[in-house]
Amino acid sequence: MIKWPARIELAQLPTPITKLERFSKRFKDTTIWIKRDELTGTEVSGNKIRKLEFCIAEAQNQSCDTLITCGGIQSNHCRATAVLGARLGMKVHLILRGEKPDMPEGNLLMDYLCGAQISYLSQGQWRGHEDLATELQALYASQDRKAFFIPVGASDEVGLWGYIKASEELKQNFQDLKMEPEYIVTATGSGGTQGGLIVGGELLGMGSQVVAFNVSDDAAYFEKKIREDVTLWKQRYNQEFDEDKMKIRTVEGYVGPGYGVAGPEIFDSIAELASSEGIFLDPVYTGKAFHGMVTELQKGDAGALRGAKNVVFIHTGGLFGVFPQQQNFRFG
Repeated sequence: MIKWPARIELAQLPTPITKLERFSKRFKDTTIWIKRDELTGTEVSGNKIRKLEFCIAEAQNQSCDTLITCGGIQSNHCRATAVLGARLGMKVHLILRGEKPDMPEGNLLMDYLCGAQISYLSQGQWRGHEDLATELQALYASQDRKAFFIPVGASDEVGLWGYIKASEELKQNFQDLKMEPEYIVTATGSGGTQGGLIVGGELLGMGSQVVAFNVSDDAAYFEKKIREDVTLWKQRYNQEFDEDKMKIRTVEGYVGPGYGVAGPEIFDSIAELASSEGIFLDPVYTGKAFHGMVTELQKGDAGALRGAKNVVFIHTGGLFGVFPQQQNFRFG
């Protein structure tokens, strides 16, 4: 029996699993399914809201009225935090990596519309973003406000609960479908979704192996980050869990030119899935992970997903990130 911490129910759950009927026909023995977590809401669509249900509950338990968080200019997590802050009557202050653009678009436009206050840090200044967050907490304290800091992607021992809880939902999905996939595939950028799926699968005795495709950093980083988060999670919530049993599999080779920058093959993959199934990926997270998954499946037993009969891809959202990169699609 899992003892759950405080949680605010903010997402539209459960999300469905869709079989890719037409797309799967390119594989002889493999069926691809998608866990539709881009349907967790409209303005808050994606995986981040699952983590924020626990993070914001913790903030409110600490009597905080302000949320500080951080990410890239087109951060899905920052957008979700800004929207939820507006809905809950909490001030939101975002620390964004990059130069302030002349005209906000995509997720950034939504941040501004939701009334978030924004500080920009250059790439060179980014290492100090947590120091800035601490300074902002002190500033808000001087204004008789109490600010709660949520790290990049809400990926820490609190946010880890989001995809532990999602694993419970996945297990029910599989029971309803009378199917247990060999692999659960996700994009990983800050490690929280990947880590939560691994821990949740272990706690619930699920046989599916979690395989992540990194969109930043490398496999060694996620190995270290997830183990650190799980250690803190065990300590904070007095959990009994053998982290030595964790299989942290991160498949490298699909980051492309860098975080948030995708090659033409990614945009082609996004267009291909949209035209065959009416499902939209994004060029930062899901497009790269889906392209990586398909490429590995095409390798057969030489790939990272050998023996796959059923694969479930976690659609972590990101639709609003498509629009700032629309010039990269090839039409006609």
